[in-house]
Formats: sequence, C-alpha cells, structure tokens
Amino acid sequence: MSSDLEVTHTHPVPDPGIPEHVERWVDVDPDASRRAERQVAACFGAVPLLALGFIVVYFFMPKTWAVDFAGLHAQAQNLWLGLLGGVATLLVGIGAVQWARLIMGDHEISEERHPAGSTTADRDEALGEMNEGIAQSDLPRRKLIGTTLKIALPSLALPALIPLLDMGPWPGPGTIAATLAKTIWSEGVHLVTDVTYKRIKASDMAVGELVNGVPENIQDLNNDPAGRAVALAKAAIIVVRMDPATIKIPQSRKDWQVDGILCYSKICTHVGCPISLWEHQTHHLLCPCHQSTFDLGNSGVVVFGPAARSLPQLPITTDSQGYLVARSDFTVPVGPSYFERDSTHDYQNGDN
Repeated sequence: MSSDLEVTHTHPVPDPGIPEHVERWVDVDPDASRRAERQVAACFGAVPLLALGFIVVYFFMPKTWAVDFAGLHAQAQNLWLGLLGGVATLLVGIGAVQWARLIMGDHEISEERHPAGSTTADRDEALGEMNEGIAQSDLPRRKLIGTTLKIALPSLALPALIPLLDMGPWPGPGTIAATLAKTIWSEGVHLVTDVTYKRIKASDMAVGELVNGVPENIQDLNNDPAGRAVALAKAAIIVVRMDPATIKIPQSRKDWQVDGILCYSKICTHVGCPISLWEHQTHHLLCPCHQSTFDLGNSGVVVFGPAARSLPQLPITTDSQGYLVARSDFTVPVGPSYFERDSTHDYQNGDN
C-alpha cells in the first residue's frame, strides 16, 4: 500500500510512455525525401536573389514612382523594398520549418525532469544530445541545404544594412568640410537683423549692445523651407559692441572686428542651443540650457560650464557705406562638438 502511495505521489498521472513511432512519408519514399530537400534549398536559394533585388530597387528605382491599386497609393520604392525584404525573411523561416518537419530526425525522446542546477555529468550529456541533434539535422549528407543556407543568412543581412545609408553621407573629411564645417557666410555678405533683415550699420551700434543677426542671403532660401532651416541652424549670429579698451583682441584677429564690434556664432558649442543672454559689463554670454559661459571680450573662450570649445567668431568689416559685412565664412565649424572634427584650429586662451 505504501508503495502504491509513493508511486502516486511521484507520478500523479500514469506515464503513458512514448507512442509507437510512425515513419514519415519522406522517410520511406526516397523521391519524396529528395523533393523535400529541393524545396528547402529553393527557399534558401531564393533569398540572395531577393536581397539583390532589394539592393537594385534601393539604388535604381526613382523615388517619384508611385503605386495606385485598389485605393492604395504608395511610393513604389517603399512597396518593393518591403515586399522583397519581407519575402526574403519569410522564405528563411519557411525553409527552416520545412527542414525541421521533413528532414531532421523524427524520433521522440523522453527523459526524467531534473533539478535546475545541472551536474557536470548532465552538462556532458546535454552536449552529447546537442551533438546528436546536429547529426540528426543531416547536414553532413544534405550538402545542398548547408550550402544554400550559408548563402541565404548573410544575404538576409543586406536588406537590413543597406537602408542605414539613408542616415546621411559618410562623414569623411571632404563631406564634413562641405556640410558640417560650411555655412552660407562668405566674403561680402551683409550682416542683417534676424527679424526685419535690416542691414546693421557700425555707427548705429552703441557700446554694450547685442544684436541677433543672420546673413542677408538667407532670404534667397525663402522658397526652400527645409534648406533655409538647415542654413539658419549654422549661420545664426550675435553682434556685440564693446569698448576696445576693455577687451582682448589677439594679433591674429585684429582685422576681425570694427571699433570693438565683434560677431560670434549664436549656437552653443556644447549641444547647439541658441545663445543670447548677454552681460555687457563682464562681456560674458550665457547659454540658458546648461550654463556654458563664453567671454566675448576674449575671443569667445569658455569660462564656465560643459562647453569644450570657444564660441566661433566670424571675421567682419564694413562696406563703403559703413554697413557690416563678413570677411569670410567661419574659420572653424560652428555648433556642438562632434568626434570627427579637428579641434586644432579652435581659439585657446592666450593664442595670438
């Protein structure tokens, strides 16, 4: 009686055992086995072709093409990229499922449950079972499946990696010089106020005054809102006038100012916040985002806060009528710091 109770306690449900094994049709029919192998290989073999089609569509299909079908209006390139990438992924899954269903070993295995912590012997046994599973996959004999799978899986990565190119141009030195390090400022461009686009006359500025400005040619981009926003994000400036006797003007920047009028980028070199909090007695400019503070009376050097670079200064002069104009573009990239930029040309305190 106690023996029966012990059995009932250990196995509350009678062990039905492993049912009689029924051979699959692919196990008894060699032709069916070969057909299953070809089906799996066909699924894997189609993946590189679809991945190649994805790349062709990505690079060569015009983005202006559209698809109109049953009320659907979509960009043709997006539709085909989704179809080709999706079907390629689906075929890898179908091939793997068919491989498991029709080709891998079909013998049932049972074992007693064991504690969560495995012994060395159990781990060795698990490793042996894994090796047995590898053997049951029949890959050593099914070389066609192994070959096509080796091609299919790396090919499937291409549709995932190619769209990363849309994140922007490769940030090489030439690209940086033509994009991040360049603004629409150039020699002879007038400095104008940022709201009324009124030209700024040197004689009209009082000592201690700060003016928010932009390049006059920003108006040429009024019909291109996106291009105007990008240009303005880099070209916005502040113009300040200080008593020349109270500021430090290095020898290398003597001709960058007009009677104490200096022009700086309005964009903080920390994370790119616009700056205009001006304290004219100390000549300090404070960024409201993270309190980086720049000394405009000493070529924009950082005196406090997380900013790591001096505020870029725009070289200026006047035209024949006394209006402020740029001598050139900024000599260093404006805006927040980034790891690719060369900082050797940034102004440091004490530079000449």
